[in-house]
Amino acid sequence: MHARKRVCTTDFFEWCCCWVKYNTMKKLLMLCWLLLLAAAVAFVFWQKEWQYQLPTPVPLNYTEVLNGTPISHANLPVHTDGKPVFLHFFNPGCPCSRFNIPHFNMLYTRYHQQVHFITVVMQLGKYTTTEIQDMLGVPVPVSFDTALAAKCGVYSTPQAAIVGVDGKLFYKGNYNKSRYCTEPSSNYAQMALDALLKNSETPYAGIPAIKSYGCPLPVCTK
Repeated sequence: MHARKRVCTTDFFEWCCCWVKYNTMKKLLMLCWLLLLAAAVAFVFWQKEWQYQLPTPVPLNYTEVLNGTPISHANLPVHTDGKPVFLHFFNPGCPCSRFNIPHFNMLYTRYHQQVHFITVVMQLGKYTTTEIQDMLGVPVPVSFDTALAAKCGVYSTPQAAIVGVDGKLFYKGNYNKSRYCTEPSSNYAQMALDALLKNSETPYAGIPAIKSYGCPLPVCTK
């Protein structure tokens, strides 16, 4: 009788141990699954949002181009006719470039009578002029001359470069402090355009205007 009770007690003890081990393993598996899920969510946010909140890495072979540097009008798809030139550096594969489209569309609509707008496509071999114009929603001239980026000191998209009638770089930098161009007080490119048309000096907007944000150029060596 006592032997049988000891056997039952032992069996119950082993059952309890197995139950504890099973539940511990179950909790560990659940924890691993949650950690994996959190890592996947963080990766998606990094790919879609967080990385674009950081300054774009400067390419190793980058050469700074200062305001006042002569910029050749050769190979541009328009005759300047004594007007300033607004170069819009655009990469259709860049989320930041796509979010910038409504703002660029507004600038073109408001200023295209006074300024020559040119979209410089930084992704080669994938798009036609018509496709780019359809994306932007305006009949802006399109250039596929990616060498213009180095000439203007541009290494990310979207970026604006404004060249005065004297052929010199007047402004090079960001459109806005916000990725979605929703802060009128930081419409840096528009401020520079207004200053140029008023024959004023380039407005100083500080580091946020000239420190490049957005997507690295696909044709850049990082």
